[in-house]
This record gives sequence, C-alpha cells and structure tokens, in this order.
Amino acid sequence: MAAAVAYRNIMRAARVAFEGDAPTLLAAQSRIRDEFRSKQALDPKDSTVSEGIEHATQVAQFLRQNVVQGKKMEGEEKYSKLKSPRIHTRPLEGFLG
Repeated sequence: MAAAVAYRNIMRAARVAFEGDAPTLLAAQSRIRDEFRSKQALDPKDSTVSEGIEHATQVAQFLRQNVVQGKKMEGEEKYSKLKSPRIHTRPLEGFLG
C-alpha cells in the first residue's frame, strides 16, 4: 500500500514539475516506472522496499520544491518568466477531517 502511495505521489510531482515539457515528462515517467517495476518482486518485509519508498518520497518532495522551468528566449541568453515550484506553506493536518 505504501509503495502505491509513493508511486502516485512521485508521478504527480513529476507531472507538475515538468508540465509543458513533454519529452522530459515522458522520460521521468518512464524512469519512475522502471525503478518501481525493478523492485516489484521484492518481499515487502525487505529493507530495500522501505528504503525505496523513502527515496521516492524524497524525490517527489525535491521535484515539488526545487525544479524551476523556463523557456530560453530566441537569440538571447535569457529565459522567459520562470515557472516556480509550488510550495505548500500550511500544514495539511486535519485538512480532510
């Protein structure tokens, strides 16, 4: 169950981080799928499973907080207005309850 949550979380983070950049998004999604499939046959009690879930959670957080995209302006060394990461500043505790 935790692996499925981590998978959805990292896929969602990639979709938000690479919105509008189809080649990068497709590459990220492919890599995520490959990584999860390579660990699919592991015993859930194996320590590498929990380490992998933690890693996926950290990568999703990194994508949300640190990836900024911009488009290079033609003929210049500048980038257009950058898309800033979405950072949640309020705790989500009690949000649904």
